[in-house]
Amino acid sequence: METPGNIRTLLEERTAADPAKAFLFSEADSREWTYSEFDRDVNRTANLLLANGIGKGDKVSLLMPNSAEYVIAYFACFKIGAVAGPINSLLKPAEVAWAVMNSEAKIILAGTELARAASLDVKAFAGDCPPVIPFDNVADTAAHQSSELAQTVVYNGDEAVIIYTSGTTGQPKGCLLTHENLIANARQITEWLGFGPADRLLTIMPLFHMNAVTVTTMTALYCGGSTVVAPKFSASRFWETIDKYKITSFGSVATMLSMLLNGPKRPDAAGGSLRFAMCGSAPVPAEVLKSFEDKFNCLVIEGYGLSESTCRSTFNPPNETRRPGSCGLPIGNEIKVFDENDRELPAGELGEIVLRGPNIFKGYFKNPAATEKAFAGGWFHTGDVGYRDEDGFFYIADRKSDMIIRGGENIYPREIDDLLYTHPSVAAAAVIGVPDELYGEEVAAFVVLKEGSSANESDLIEYCIKSLADFKCPKSVHFVADIPKGPTGKLLKRELAKLYNESLRDGGPTNA
Repeated sequence: METPGNIRTLLEERTAADPAKAFLFSEADSREWTYSEFDRDVNRTANLLLANGIGKGDKVSLLMPNSAEYVIAYFACFKIGAVAGPINSLLKPAEVAWAVMNSEAKIILAGTELARAASLDVKAFAGDCPPVIPFDNVADTAAHQSSELAQTVVYNGDEAVIIYTSGTTGQPKGCLLTHENLIANARQITEWLGFGPADRLLTIMPLFHMNAVTVTTMTALYCGGSTVVAPKFSASRFWETIDKYKITSFGSVATMLSMLLNGPKRPDAAGGSLRFAMCGSAPVPAEVLKSFEDKFNCLVIEGYGLSESTCRSTFNPPNETRRPGSCGLPIGNEIKVFDENDRELPAGELGEIVLRGPNIFKGYFKNPAATEKAFAGGWFHTGDVGYRDEDGFFYIADRKSDMIIRGGENIYPREIDDLLYTHPSVAAAAVIGVPDELYGEEVAAFVVLKEGSSANESDLIEYCIKSLADFKCPKSVHFVADIPKGPTGKLLKRELAKLYNESLRDGGPTNA
């Protein structure tokens, strides 16, 4: 079939093809929408935005818990050519305010519990705040709006989403993703994994991440299937949800698989509809993958991608050709491994992973220097180190800079380092990721105290909690005499990892 050029056309074509088919389910309150009903409520919400002065190209911040309304809000933006700006609801007030103001949002759609806080937060840190519309139930908020929507001119290259990804230095960068990017990635995922109208995909990943938007929402629409939105992951309710909605696949991270392995016993007959679990954000430990597949008779399909690639760039095939330890094969974009001079490396040699294709983002918002650097030579430079084997399977050996991935959340140590340096007792600080059985990685801080200081581990953790999202805060602090660095001043992560392991052997924080 011919791929529509924008998401409005895609939705309206799918609705016309099967208007009475169920598309969206809300696990929290058992509401459901057919394609026709979903399109109707998207139109009403789009008209609500238009009535509040939102037009093509305007940014709309989305600050909501996982819900059907979150999905409706995304598509309302897409329909009128506005740009959806999902904001991580786990962020602290200053972080929320920064994302709203940097994106130049003209309005905020927020859950009631977040709406008042969002307004106060932005006003406190920026002095002014765009209008905030509580958006908990579309039947209440947009019921008076027309279900008919005037035609809008939306092109495939128009921006659809601005999503912030933390940088290794400085403030987060806003990735601009277009209608073409989102549709291309949904098409790639659909074709690679063989999704069709019979598939029901479960969203338990947060909708402020592209994983949930692309893998289990846009893909469900593209294949003519259905999507189920859960408020959050719950190991105790998981198998009940799978059976109730006849889920065929779900998006996940390794932490979720571990929690299911160690959670309540699965009912004997549960999970019969499942084809496979899709897992990303960080590699799945080999033992977790094998144990999950053996225990639940459900394949785990790993993939690789970034916000800058909309979401997925590779998948390990869901069949006997799958290679353990690999992130798989390209699913429709080009992937190469370059050396430091942007020359392609042969199979087996480590280098930087670079990408090119229709799912690769447009650029960084208001950051031409970062965009130019990222696209040097016409390829997007991921900063990830890896290699390919003779058969074209790719393997990720290291990650961007020093990034930590905790339960699917990307954490950049520099942000935490900078905050620790502002504590009056800290002379030097460095943060690394350390292995964690549940979350994959945890945040560990190494600190040199100023002479005469009596600050302890609890003091520094509480200091971080005041300014950072909880998932970013160190869970352990290790006091050292000096931060190990190389001759050029580069942090020696391996040395810090050794110090951490020594502290485990000694039974507590490192003191030197």
